[in-house]
Amino acid sequence: MTVISGNGFKKRSINVDTQAMLEIAHKQGIPTVWERLEAQQPQCGYCNLGTSCRICAMGPCRVDPFGDGPQKGVCGADADIIVARNLARMVAAGAASHSDHGRDILETLHHVGEGHTDAYTISDPAKLRRLAAEYHIATEGKSDQQVAKELAWEMMEDYGMRRQQLPLSLRAPQARQELWKKLGVMPRGVDWENVETLHRTHMGVDNDWVNILLHSARNALSDGWGGSMLATELSDVLFGVPTPKMSQVNLGVLKASHVNIILHGHNPMLSEVIVAASQDPELLALAKAKGAQGINLAGLCCTGNEVLMRKGIPMAGNHLMQELAIMTGAVELMVVDYQCIMPAVTETARCFHTKVVSTFDKARFPGAEHISFDPGRGLEIGKQIVRLAVENFSKRVPERVIIPVQPAPMMTGFSIEAILQALGGTPQPLIDAIVKGNIRGAVGIVGCNNPKIKQDLGHTELTKRLIENDILVVVTGCATVADGKAGLMTPQAAEKAGPGLRAVCQALGIPPVLHLGSCVDNTRILVLAAALANTLGVDISALPLAGAAPEWYSEKAVAIGVYVVASGIYTVLGVAPPVFGSPNVVKLLTEGLEGVFGATFAVEADPDRAAALIRRHIEKKRAGLGLEALDPGSIPLPEAQLALA
Repeated sequence: MTVISGNGFKKRSINVDTQAMLEIAHKQGIPTVWERLEAQQPQCGYCNLGTSCRICAMGPCRVDPFGDGPQKGVCGADADIIVARNLARMVAAGAASHSDHGRDILETLHHVGEGHTDAYTISDPAKLRRLAAEYHIATEGKSDQQVAKELAWEMMEDYGMRRQQLPLSLRAPQARQELWKKLGVMPRGVDWENVETLHRTHMGVDNDWVNILLHSARNALSDGWGGSMLATELSDVLFGVPTPKMSQVNLGVLKASHVNIILHGHNPMLSEVIVAASQDPELLALAKAKGAQGINLAGLCCTGNEVLMRKGIPMAGNHLMQELAIMTGAVELMVVDYQCIMPAVTETARCFHTKVVSTFDKARFPGAEHISFDPGRGLEIGKQIVRLAVENFSKRVPERVIIPVQPAPMMTGFSIEAILQALGGTPQPLIDAIVKGNIRGAVGIVGCNNPKIKQDLGHTELTKRLIENDILVVVTGCATVADGKAGLMTPQAAEKAGPGLRAVCQALGIPPVLHLGSCVDNTRILVLAAALANTLGVDISALPLAGAAPEWYSEKAVAIGVYVVASGIYTVLGVAPPVFGSPNVVKLLTEGLEGVFGATFAVEADPDRAAALIRRHIEKKRAGLGLEALDPGSIPLPEAQLALA
């Protein structure tokens, strides 16, 4: 194992809890994601450039776009084709992941409509009926169960091939819809677009790299305005629309005196029943009989975000914390569903008393106990899992329990409905604040952690630079935990904002950083952007908005980035995607898309420079709307890392 000093731990993360647990891992000889990254160095240059290809058995091939090596693969594919194929397949995998999450939620709604489950009910009948109206389903005189059944049946076609336009894409401004139609990228069916991507990228099918990437935009849009949006909307219907509430974040939310259960993954179907089961009187009595004072739940990643938003369940951490949470020695059970769960968690758990329980048949983990989840028996299965955790409490080794910090407070629960309610039922007050310049614009900071980036530095520093310049920030997923730990998500954090944003936040009693939910809930950003654009009578691309993914790692993040840009929102990435082997693809993504979708990507690892790029963009958009604006050229790029400009 690499010898690391205390300063070495500080180079890996800005967080005290992470640093403390990395020291524990080092002393006990337990490898983490950072050691595994170091062991992979140097990583393959061809893969980093996106010019390695293994989609057929004539390869694998690699193309050197800069040197004297081979310029084409065995089939004749050049760097442009190979990079485009690889990027398209990343988009397809990411879109499939989030959209399949949506399918699971949709199937649960169908179970409710059919009366095949007693674990789930319609928590928001009003939203159910609003959605039904969007699908042209009559609701007069019908029960919630009848409406749920009809809506589920109709929404299932969103995954098929009968439609020429996904119904939820009608929420986009008319100008954006017309642009998608003109370009031939209007999303039709979730599965349709995913399958077509895989077909197009098979050897010998689509060999026009521009054509491949245009369909990738369509594929991503089928997720953003289809599968993911459906997942968010139906989760609200089934589990409740999030409302503002206070909670806590970091490893300090674990309790030495309680049975601790970590909820890890992305699907709220499972986490919701675990929350209910943890309140069962019989299981609480059993916990006390085992010597615990109670049952404590804490979230990781996006399933944590789901119950944080709706139930106020605290967050133990984000993506890079999953091994470290187990190393506290205080976790009786980590229950996982799917997505972002490292196979390493079962190896780490073997060093402690922690049980890992997997629950979805599409996501099994060697070393975990598997309990197949069935929505029809949701609560029964939830109680079975919680009982395993309670019974495991007696195996805890008290001397190994280390909870290194006190929890930090944070405010959560800002659904679009909650935001509009705070604004009096209309986006007009937000528009007025933007027009007056109290809020210069808004930025969605989203995405994961990546061990290549100092943990949470990209998220928090970018957030600080933006809010101090009167730019409202909304967050989802792992960025939520980063900003929560940094104390940026309480009403008191308004003091860290510029004078205009500070005044708005203090008047409303909200933080300058609003939590919109999990990764699939990035679609809330699309809905809010569309509402603002429709109110103003402009396209989304005209608004002073931007997106950022400072520490992304997953294919899902690629799909998100593509649907955000294709929706007209400029997006800055902190980690370079594997496309730099094709200068043509890079030029299209960072320049050419402006003339196609009215938005582009930028890559900037330094958060100060990323903030400057975003500020320039927002001031340019303000000027385009005829609003008071700074000269974008007057916003200097910081001197650091000038070579990345």
